[in-house]
Amino acid sequence: MTRMMLTVLIVGGALLTAAARAQEPTLESAPPVVVKTVPEAGAAEVDASTTEIQVTFSKRMQDGSWSWSTVSQESFPETTGTPRYDDDRRTCVLPVKLQPGKTYALWINSQNFHNFKDTSGQPAVPYLLVFKTRG
Repeated sequence: MTRMMLTVLIVGGALLTAAARAQEPTLESAPPVVVKTVPEAGAAEVDASTTEIQVTFSKRMQDGSWSWSTVSQESFPETTGTPRYDDDRRTCVLPVKLQPGKTYALWINSQNFHNFKDTSGQPAVPYLLVFKTRG
């Protein structure tokens, strides 16, 4: 290998490494993700008297912006009020009325709706929440 080829390989490798580092996610650049739900996803014995669904994100979110999306009309809970964020603006609360012995499924953002956004306007990664109330 010639000295020139070796120099090109070293410089090229350094440029690729720098480019990869520039694209590494940071907490600030990563999209928000769901870190907790109440009821918990997959729960099978949720109390039907539960009056709120809560979703907590990894970052502060834009107030007044959400996409509680349906999987189907039958699996979406009856809402009893307007969604709102807690003071931390990481937890969004949806007031609901649940029925006993029913499976609920709803998207937090979806392929078509992305209004859950962080304060910089970046949409949250879609999350499917499915749970069942006890009969």
